[in-house]
Amino acid sequence: MNTAIPPFSDLSGLAAGLARRDFSAVELAQWTLDRLAADQTNSVLSLLPEATLGQAKAAQQRLDAADSGSMQQKGPGFSLLGLPIAHKDIFVTRGWPTTAASKILRGYLSPFDATVVQRLATAGMVCTAKLNCDEFAMGSGNTHSAFGPVKNPWDPIAVPGGSSGGSAAAVAAGHIPAATGTDTGGSIRQPSAMCGLTGIKPTYGRASRWGMIAYASSLDQAGPIARTALDCAVLLAAMCGFDSKDSTSLQLEEENFAAGIDQPFSGAPANAPLSGLRVGLPKEFFAEGLTAEVRSAIDQAVGELTRLGATACEVSLPRTALSIPAYYVIAPAEASSNLSRFDGVRYGHRASAPKDLLDLYCRSRAEGFGAEVKRRILIGTFVLSHGYYDAYYIQAQRVRRLVAQDFDAAFQDCDLIAGPVTPTVAWNIDQAASDPLQEYLADIYTLGVNLAGLPALSMPVGLGSGSDTGKLRPIGMQLIAPRLKESLLLKAAHHFQSATDWHRKTPEQFGAA
Repeated sequence: MNTAIPPFSDLSGLAAGLARRDFSAVELAQWTLDRLAADQTNSVLSLLPEATLGQAKAAQQRLDAADSGSMQQKGPGFSLLGLPIAHKDIFVTRGWPTTAASKILRGYLSPFDATVVQRLATAGMVCTAKLNCDEFAMGSGNTHSAFGPVKNPWDPIAVPGGSSGGSAAAVAAGHIPAATGTDTGGSIRQPSAMCGLTGIKPTYGRASRWGMIAYASSLDQAGPIARTALDCAVLLAAMCGFDSKDSTSLQLEEENFAAGIDQPFSGAPANAPLSGLRVGLPKEFFAEGLTAEVRSAIDQAVGELTRLGATACEVSLPRTALSIPAYYVIAPAEASSNLSRFDGVRYGHRASAPKDLLDLYCRSRAEGFGAEVKRRILIGTFVLSHGYYDAYYIQAQRVRRLVAQDFDAAFQDCDLIAGPVTPTVAWNIDQAASDPLQEYLADIYTLGVNLAGLPALSMPVGLGSGSDTGKLRPIGMQLIAPRLKESLLLKAAHHFQSATDWHRKTPEQFGAA
């Protein structure tokens, strides 16, 4: 193991090491592969060492050809060239198995890269692994994978959050500095919170969905999971951009989210960099169901924001509770449609010796899909069926508009909204299977953001207790911004992280990992 590469490094630190020639891109890739091969969290679904090292050699050639001064950090940004990345197994990746953590796609090899994968490769990042997730991104604990649940590196009896749990666990365990994730109802923010990381879901349409296996097309959005807001800013800039292959892709000028991230808000003084920033606290986020330790951690984090100059005020999102039934009508309805393509005919799992075409369809899908996916397909098919479409699906869409209007009204009184990501710390893996409804309810603070298409970020703000093992489990705070205001989110998080060290705490420091 290369001792020049410290575990739990962030991307900016590794970029600086590459620029100083402390290690090469090939050595960094091999170090990462060794860590991933020894993984104990079940976060890794596939490794292709030859492909990874081939990409690393190509990146090193580009590094060698570049002027050494040009690779040094300039301001807050840094080059991604030669840095390792791993992808949630929901992104198709050319030449790699892509399963969406489902038996029905076992053995599928994509002939092309998802746009997000391609853009990060163009930036020079080295693909090191495909990572476990909830099957077809349907879940809040990463317990619904055909390849087994992922364990939280902070406490192996706990969930890492879902559906991007493999991405969060691999970063939190120190195997990789960053990973891609997807967020349909909180699936970047929740695992980031439960694993002590920073993750951002951008505005709907910022990142291309081309090549991202669809769950709910009007809600799905890609984003990064990393250690710091700065790392997320640089990754997000590389991932995002207009894509003509995605009809929902926004035609925007590409944005450098790291530019100005360390500058004070709106000309504020250096000793109070967030002066003038108004932070709204939704009263519905601090009501019954929120545990005392999560409430305490959020209160202290808001206190730190005010010490940095921000002002806090109460706002209201009165339809917060309605976001749960609205989401769990809309998302399953879209899933029912999207997953109809997996029929055992063209690729993936195919039932043996079918009697006829109907038998092929029925048995292939019954054998290939897991219980949670089947549950959501059935719900979705029901709410789209004749006689129920108006009563359920159309009503849910109306509620969706009301939820979005609540956010619009709240942003009249504040610049950002802050609150918890989840009501509790990570729950135990064995609890996840006992009551699906409780898992759905854990999404209460995250679902509205997706229904409204807004950007939101999760960052670590504390540690809480969660089991008889005595191991601590991370607590995350969510920041929500108006549409296309990712830079504001990242700036606020960066200044918070410049003043605190929650993002630098690791499971290793507390006897876990």
